[in-house]
Amino acid sequence: MSPVVRIALLWARHSGWLLLAVLLSLAALAAGVVLMGYSGHVLAMVIIGGALAVPALLAWVGIIRVGLRYGERVVGHEAIFRALASLRVWMFRGLARGAAGGLGLRRSGDMLARLVNDVDTLDGLFLRIFVPLLGAVLLVPMLAWTLNREHGLALLVLLPFCFVAFWVPWRAVRAAEENAGKAGLAMAGLRTAALDALHGLREVKIFAAEGRMLAEVQAREARLLAAQRDLATEAARLNAIAFIAAQGGILLAIVLGFFGLPIAAVAAVLVLTAAFEVVLGLPRAGLLYGQARKAAARVVQAAEAGPPVPEPAVPAPMPSRNAIAFEHVSFRYTPDRPWVFENLSLQLPEGSRTAILGPSGAGKSTIAALLLKLVQPVSGQIRFGGTDILQLPAEALRHRIAYLGQTTHLFADTIRNNLLLGDPAADDARLWAALEAVQMADVVGALPEGLDSWLGEGGATVSGGQGRRLALARTLLMNAPIILLDEPCTGLDAATEQEFFRVFNTATEGRTVLLILHRLTGVEQLDRIWRFTGNTLVAAAG
Repeated sequence: MSPVVRIALLWARHSGWLLLAVLLSLAALAAGVVLMGYSGHVLAMVIIGGALAVPALLAWVGIIRVGLRYGERVVGHEAIFRALASLRVWMFRGLARGAAGGLGLRRSGDMLARLVNDVDTLDGLFLRIFVPLLGAVLLVPMLAWTLNREHGLALLVLLPFCFVAFWVPWRAVRAAEENAGKAGLAMAGLRTAALDALHGLREVKIFAAEGRMLAEVQAREARLLAAQRDLATEAARLNAIAFIAAQGGILLAIVLGFFGLPIAAVAAVLVLTAAFEVVLGLPRAGLLYGQARKAAARVVQAAEAGPPVPEPAVPAPMPSRNAIAFEHVSFRYTPDRPWVFENLSLQLPEGSRTAILGPSGAGKSTIAALLLKLVQPVSGQIRFGGTDILQLPAEALRHRIAYLGQTTHLFADTIRNNLLLGDPAADDARLWAALEAVQMADVVGALPEGLDSWLGEGGATVSGGQGRRLALARTLLMNAPIILLDEPCTGLDAATEQEFFRVFNTATEGRTVLLILHRLTGVEQLDRIWRFTGNTLVAAAG
């Protein structure tokens, strides 16, 4: 299915608004044709000696046309704003399904360009492309009837009209498609460079790299401007061709008018002038359509990439038990890369507290990714309650596992809204209970606005240790039977790390706990400890 058609089908839920906008636009166009044709008739009557009188019908048609044009703008923009809102939600949900473990190899700048620029490009798909093109199609029989009344040969004027209305826009589509890929990549590159510079501003200042980062941003901007300049040049050329063809068509109608009926000739020229004014915007619409097709392809590709691990065709029911078993699991990320581990077996009984230790790159985080169905084993099985997790729906599985990673994000929002990510239905009593469990209730209670205090971007208004505790409170609100922590104290000092685990030990009593760590602090309460030696998991204590 064409990406543009796929987008159009998504907008079908707003078909009432869209259809009303189309009807108002076509009615306004018809009123304009009637207005110009009748005005030409009145003007011709004056030229051949009639009295100058403006019929009431002419005034009413003019008023109706203005009202229809206003209604078209209001309804059309309401329709497209609703459609774009639905499109953004659909794309974001697709990204969330396909990137549950993060963007992975996809760049955040590129994803942002798709979510913002590409969706904005589709803004013109309906109002600036579909509706004007439909109007041009409607104008063809109207012009044919009007021109035929003037003189049979006047139908030749349809040739320059169709040239301007259809051929020039088609050429514009081709030009825009050739340019859109280059411009899209340039925009994504510019966003990526700018985001890197902003996110790493502290390091940029420390290493005095402002000049180099600025040069990179300027280089990416130059590529984007070059692509935009090429497209603007082609647009100017096509607009000039369309303008010359339109003026030639009007001139042809005037010349042929000398051989026909004067009244019909004046009406035909005025109608034709109005018709060419309508379609002179179609070459630009062609450029927009070429860009929209590329944008639609990028949006659909991002939204329909699918989850990293395919969902089962017939999901197995979620088991009642929560024991986890890795049975002879082997994994590597690509066939040309070395094995992360081979023939790994690991038992996590229900209610147990287990730690997996090892250096960076040993494969600790891969165990978490496998358990959360962010990747799947090359061989072997991972069983949850006795069932292979590949047969379980990912969403239901993840609801059983509360995950806290080393890069858990606190949003620029209130403490309340950050906590509600763990359970949107949690009331204030549960929120305060979670804060009490992680020993943050006193801290939050001392703030002037309490739960409604603003955290700032990345939790900038709290310390690192407090931020990790808030993240743990959010994780605990899931009330999941399994707690999975992957290097949760990255960036914290030793004293803060120990205090975090003391709080954690108390807050997670009775749950299955899997800790993935570089080292132990000495305060963790554990039943068993495993350590990676090479790509083998060895029991370090029991």
